Amino acid sequence: MLLIFGLSVVFRTVGEGVFHCPSCGGDRRFRRRLGRRFLSFFFVPVVPLGKLGEVVECRSCRKRFATSVLRQPTAAEMEARLPAAMRAAVSLVLRAGDPADTSARVRAVDAVRRQGEEAYGPDELAGDLDMRPSYLLEEIAKAGSQLAVEAKEWFLSEVVLLALADGRLSDPERGEIQRVARALGMTYAHGIGVIAMHEGANR
Repeated sequence: MLLIFGLSVVFRTVGEGVFHCPSCGGDRRFRRRLGRRFLSFFFVPVVPLGKLGEVVECRSCRKRFATSVLRQPTAAEMEARLPAAMRAAVSLVLRAGDPADTSARVRAVDAVRRQGEEAYGPDELAGDLDMRPSYLLEEIAKAGSQLAVEAKEWFLSEVVLLALADGRLSDPERGEIQRVARALGMTYAHGIGVIAMHEGANR
């Protein structure tokens, strides 16, 4: 009697969601799958052996990736990060200057709305001004980790222009602008360069 034994791998789904697929190049549905090796008899898995770990399988292209791929934000998450980061940045800088200055508050609201958050207004700004600086810096860092150098410069320029709404930069405002620059992943010298560019144009 011929007996055929062998080894086979069986995957089972342990979770689902949406991720940015490196192969497809866009947001796709995924299955999180756990693999396990089996001793098979006549090609049928019979005896479970060791676990092989988890993989992420794209439902579109069917390719599998390490679970670390889920750290990459989706396009929808990135779209939400930029206005959240701008809200955080204008709050930090406005608080370092004169939070009651009407022209600065109007510029702050406009800066956030230009990022696509059209419903943002004075009430939302007032709420943001009460948030912890550490939380606000985290929001900026999340966006900064995904921005190109040119985009970081543009972002910081928006913040500098807000601080210059009254015509000058105070030392506390300079300090907050540099904190925003660091959260974006920019060097101190890079931040100074962006500040100097706009200060020169404002004279």
